[in-house]
Amino acid sequence: MTDTKKLSGAGGTTGGIGEFLLGFVLAIAGGYLLTNQITVATGMWSFYGVNAFGLTLIPFLISVTLLFLNGKSPLGWLLLLASIAIVLAGVLMNLTVYFRPTSLFNTLMILALLAAGVGLILRSLRAH
Repeated sequence: MTDTKKLSGAGGTTGGIGEFLLGFVLAIAGGYLLTNQITVATGMWSFYGVNAFGLTLIPFLISVTLLFLNGKSPLGWLLLLASIAIVLAGVLMNLTVYFRPTSLFNTLMILALLAAGVGLILRSLRAH
């Protein structure tokens, strides 16, 4: 005995695929326009006023040395993962994000596109 399910809508529900696709397009358009209005800049890493990026590379260099000495060294792998996490966290913490000036109308339209798209996607996943 075979169990055959007929998928008639998005997510296997009786919701509409058209709603899902329209919502997806609206959400993508709104997300694109929103991210297009954002400028990202970076600053200098500092620790009590001193450039500290070089200090974050010391554990990385030690871990690479340990791993070339013994590729199965748990301390080497732990130090490598920790140093990569420290460098990534440092990069993220030193980013400055600016929303570029735009009109209120443009901002409302961008957010409305995004919200309408997400709403349609969620609506398409419910049975009607």
